[in-house]
Amino acid sequence: MTGRAAIEGRLVDADVRFALEARYGHFTAMQIRDRRVRGLELHFERLESANLELFGLALDREIVLDSIRTVLGDDARDASVRVYVVEAGRRPRVMATSAPPFHLSGRPQSVKPVVFQRFLPHIKKAAGFAQAHLIRQVAREGFDEALLTTGDGLISEGAITNLGGFAGGGLVWPDAPMLHGITMRLLEGMDVPQERRPLKVSALPDLDQVFLCNSRGVVPVGRVGDVELRQDRELMASVIGFYDRVAWDPLD
Repeated sequence: MTGRAAIEGRLVDADVRFALEARYGHFTAMQIRDRRVRGLELHFERLESANLELFGLALDREIVLDSIRTVLGDDARDASVRVYVVEAGRRPRVMATSAPPFHLSGRPQSVKPVVFQRFLPHIKKAAGFAQAHLIRQVAREGFDEALLTTGDGLISEGAITNLGGFAGGGLVWPDAPMLHGITMRLLEGMDVPQERRPLKVSALPDLDQVFLCNSRGVVPVGRVGDVELRQDRELMASVIGFYDRVAWDPLD
């Protein structure tokens, strides 16, 4: 008997079975507008680096691009796309998914600190159960995002975001093991003083502005736990404006 899979009593084909069993691997997420993406080279670097570390193999960029174009089809111009490289049949395979484009509301987000550190945090791993669970837990308490910390409150990152802040006109990033997100890396190109330093939850109210960033964009943080944070519209306009001016790379 060959391997089979069923969903709610209905047999599914081999490709669906592959997707169900694809647990070991890595991925990158992107927003596509007019069949263009910000930081395409950085997405390639992320996938290539993780592929070497997890599988010891190089990655074919053309297969990645072809997978993205395929899920977009001939007509889709805007989308949320994920590119996975996952193990199947003892070798890594590229899989892409698409969904409707995500548009940030821009409203200040609320974050709840939770004591949790990701395994191999520098890799965007395909299996994200822990982070998904944490986000659901904090959402039940009225928060938008979980802020990952050590037991003594040292911040690393959000569950699906990076956290940054402004202090004295400069950008401050947590100095801790984390995923260096694509949007974070793009924002590191801002022409302002920048530093990484150990950053505790208790220090966030002292910052002039705190924000979150990921592939969906940049958004201010209005509250951490039950503490309201400062809001500086000019600083947020500067960081969002810089991000909006980042060039879009064509996929075709």
